[in-house]
Amino acid sequence: MAGSPRTTPADRVREAAVEAALRTLDLDAKTRLLAGQDTWTLPALPEIGLGSLVMSDGPIGVRGVRWTAEDPSVALPSPTALAATWDPALARRAGVLLAQEARRKGVHVLLAPTVNLHRSPLGGRHFEAYSEDPCLTGRIGAGYVQGVQSGGVATTVKHFVANDAETDRFTVNNLISERALRELYLAPFEAIVENARPWGVMTAYNSVNGTTMTEHHHLVNEILRGQWGFDGVNVSDWTAARSTTGAIEGGLDVAMPGPRTVYGEALAQAVRDGRTDEARVDDAVRNVLRLAARVGVLDGAEPAVTELPAPVDGAALAREIARRSFVLVRNEGALPLRPGTVALVGAAARDARVLGGGSATVFPDRVVSPLDGLTAALPEGSVTYAVGADPTTEPGVADRGFVLRAVCRDADGAIIGTASVPNGQIQWLGDDLPDGVDHDRLHTVELTGTFTPRDTGPHTFGIKGTGAFTLTVDGTTYYDDVQRPAKDDPFASFLGAPVPRARAALTAGEPVEVSLTHVVDLPEDVPLRVVGFALAHQGPQRDPDELIAEAVEAARAADTAVVVVATTERVESEGFDRTDLRLPGRQDDLVRAVAAANPNTVVVVNAGSPVELPWREEVAAVLLTWFPGQEGGAALADVLTGTHEPGGRLPTTWGPLADAPVTQVVPADGELAYREGVFIGYRAWEKEGRRPTYPFGHGLGYTDWSYESVETDGTTVKVRVRNTGGRPGREVVQLYVAPAEPDPERPARRLAGFAGVEAGPGESAEAVVELPRRAFEIWDEMTNSWSFVKGSYEIQVGRSIADRRITLTTTV
Repeated sequence: MAGSPRTTPADRVREAAVEAALRTLDLDAKTRLLAGQDTWTLPALPEIGLGSLVMSDGPIGVRGVRWTAEDPSVALPSPTALAATWDPALARRAGVLLAQEARRKGVHVLLAPTVNLHRSPLGGRHFEAYSEDPCLTGRIGAGYVQGVQSGGVATTVKHFVANDAETDRFTVNNLISERALRELYLAPFEAIVENARPWGVMTAYNSVNGTTMTEHHHLVNEILRGQWGFDGVNVSDWTAARSTTGAIEGGLDVAMPGPRTVYGEALAQAVRDGRTDEARVDDAVRNVLRLAARVGVLDGAEPAVTELPAPVDGAALAREIARRSFVLVRNEGALPLRPGTVALVGAAARDARVLGGGSATVFPDRVVSPLDGLTAALPEGSVTYAVGADPTTEPGVADRGFVLRAVCRDADGAIIGTASVPNGQIQWLGDDLPDGVDHDRLHTVELTGTFTPRDTGPHTFGIKGTGAFTLTVDGTTYYDDVQRPAKDDPFASFLGAPVPRARAALTAGEPVEVSLTHVVDLPEDVPLRVVGFALAHQGPQRDPDELIAEAVEAARAADTAVVVVATTERVESEGFDRTDLRLPGRQDDLVRAVAAANPNTVVVVNAGSPVELPWREEVAAVLLTWFPGQEGGAALADVLTGTHEPGGRLPTTWGPLADAPVTQVVPADGELAYREGVFIGYRAWEKEGRRPTYPFGHGLGYTDWSYESVETDGTTVKVRVRNTGGRPGREVVQLYVAPAEPDPERPARRLAGFAGVEAGPGESAEAVVELPRRAFEIWDEMTNSWSFVKGSYEIQVGRSIADRRITLTTTV
């Protein structure tokens, strides 16, 4: 790649405005601009016509500066779902929608996309990343970035780099060879910089080879900026910056959040003391001003986008992405659904899990569950429902049946502010407090209101968070004590497990008063002042065998049984990794029992990343729906009824944990060695000679395809395919490059490109796939450069890494 950014005349005009603004700033103003003024924004500098830059979390929606359901957001399917579409153009459309949402909420910078790799299936946050493969990740990520930035909103591609697991993520030192870095972990970032020119990156918490990423001169200044020509802003992950001089010397532009950061006054003093040069501060300020110019908050500089894309229907696009992402991995004639009755089974069929936990959480204004979707799509009276098995084994955030508000008081007990709380979660970061409330006066927050149960029996109430709490249900105080943190994590209040503290016998339909009061005790020296806690709830727990028996009877009486199984927020979320790949609770038992009662059983897997499916050969169909976003239930009905075919292909290998080649995600003595080198995902499965449950790239549709011919001119590959089935369809043509002579130091084959084509019954279509030079290169650690490996290669084309239909040999 070129070592300098591509420029246009408009870029040069903006650059002149940036330089003019920079010349007018003194040291204190410059260093203040590099530090967050609060949780989500940078300070305005009116003296140079600079507005305040506003940031917000993504990647499946734009939350805005307030973490509350009062300000709803469109919730798209999870990033794993977006990658499963294998459609960069669709990813671009998703980005356009998110830019539209960002502008609606006054957001200039979207903290997304996440392009870390699925190194191990145990990674707890994999639902928020795309794939195990750098080519697929780079293509989908580039489309997403292009879409967001076409709407005049910046992206921050994250987490640079190797933030591939959650265990000890703040302190872990990942030991990675230069070759593995270049060929795998850096590769998606490089492709996105080259093809989408992102306006920002976010550096990660972790260290790489001994240096924390917010201070990594080699990876940031020498590679990202120097070799790749990145000219955007480098912002820290929240609270990741630890050293003033280390960060500025390492290429970090912005330390978030504020107001307490390693920049600002500390950076100005470092310059005055001679510990760093003001020229480095100028470089960082220049990058921030360039970002401000691009998004239109710097006077005298024309924004990078002056004509916005056409408006997007968020609900319609969410539904389209979902159905295009669903991966049909098994179908013995059960789908599309046959006419007749359907027994819908599973807790997640009624209470859908549409997104992952952690900072990716947004609050949509509506959620269509599988029960909602199928009931609306099928004839009245043809759908029955049974819980069957509940995967939730602990209380969750209070939601259905609760009507709550927050009451804020000072130390004397006087009310200083109130706010409605649509669910039981308080998440106030920095100065995001109710009107009239500030941290200096805030002493207690009471969540108070009513709960109307939908089931009679013993209800469990719990507390999520740390500190002093008082919990009262129906006039009885069950807890009045201090809840201690399980581990030293600044985000424990958001990501930790709720603790059961009360058990009350309640009657369905009869409301009771509930109250959870928290004494706010925030140290003044913390970098991020957070008021975060939650009231948790779990309904009566019936005998699991009885629930399964009810589901079996429903299934036996129906023409088709559809079982929805799911993970939970305690299985897949930010903040921790998984310890196994099993479905929680008695869901495996449920599937087996239903399948034994009805041979026409379809299983819908509502999980953001791989889970084990030990019963897969016992059921008629298996459909993977990821975390499908707010319209997931409607999309599911589209696919099950056959109005649309499932369009997804696996972006990651699915297989049992016992066979997975890379499983180490827990550091030893603070270090995690990536001993597998360049062999992760399908590369590792093939190297080890192991057969997964479902291979990378696999996915069935509702029609069949034949591969008729393949040819190449050395730069592109043309593939002719034909729809041999009875209905229209879309095929994802996948191109793998394999050295003709096996080399144990290189993967047996790797994805080099792909293209989607559509055709009607009997029609043919031509897929044209670019053949990149990088497909024939490896990183040579002796010369510290890319090495083009001449020789004979097979161009293998097919439907998955394991289903290669047609091959040609070429010499390069």
